[in-house]
Amino acid sequence: MGEGTAGGGGAPPTIDTSVSHVARIWNYWLGGKDNYPVDREVGEQILGILPEVAVLARASRALLVRAVTHLAGEAGVRQFLDIGTGLPTQDNTHEVAQRVAPESRVVYVDNDPLVLAHARALLVGSPEGETDYVDADVRDPARVLREASRTLDLDRPVALMLMGIMEFVTDDGQARAVVRELMDALPSGSYLMMYDGTNVVHRERSDAVARQWNASGSTPLVLRSPEQIAGFFDGLELLEPGVVSLTRWRPEPGTGDGPEVDAFCGLGRKP
Repeated sequence: MGEGTAGGGGAPPTIDTSVSHVARIWNYWLGGKDNYPVDREVGEQILGILPEVAVLARASRALLVRAVTHLAGEAGVRQFLDIGTGLPTQDNTHEVAQRVAPESRVVYVDNDPLVLAHARALLVGSPEGETDYVDADVRDPARVLREASRTLDLDRPVALMLMGIMEFVTDDGQARAVVRELMDALPSGSYLMMYDGTNVVHRERSDAVARQWNASGSTPLVLRSPEQIAGFFDGLELLEPGVVSLTRWRPEPGTGDGPEVDAFCGLGRKP
């Protein structure tokens, strides 16, 4: 989970440790060490309102593993564009994809300076494949595509991964336009895998978390309904089971569904 601001260039990253940031808060919830006191403070405030957020964080990582395994395996995708990747953790997209198909190419896009500082960790992939990192903003899809095309062949199918990123593009029209521009640039046989936060499971407490988050100085977010999330898949073939809570999307056999979390996801194929 992450979000971007158009950056790049040769300047060294500047990390503001006085303001919380989504990538670092998420890292804290996942048990990582790449965070600062301000991130832990906001993270704890949110956990105090909705302890289930920690379950959501783990569920999002498990979802990524299941989705990428399906895409690289059964769907035969060999190229991944992961926007809002956040800080490196276990089972990053390139690790999952290249376990299934070592020749897979993966481009990560994020803008957080701490993520940029850790980019070298992301760039270690299989010798047969290729992994790259782009410092850019999801709100600038033309730049994202231009930079990604250095590593990915945009004439061949690409899996676009938007895992908890579009909720930070708070204007619905702009968010839909961004996703449409990205998918329009990809050929038939490409996929969109995405999730965003909702308030249909925990309702008032999820709304309270959103208010706390937006008051913390972090990048503002918006919660969307499952119907709004489904709208991002307009023009695509939405695969079973449709738009569902993260834990309900193709759970591993024998593991059960697990509790629903307030984030809904879907996988769509471009015809």
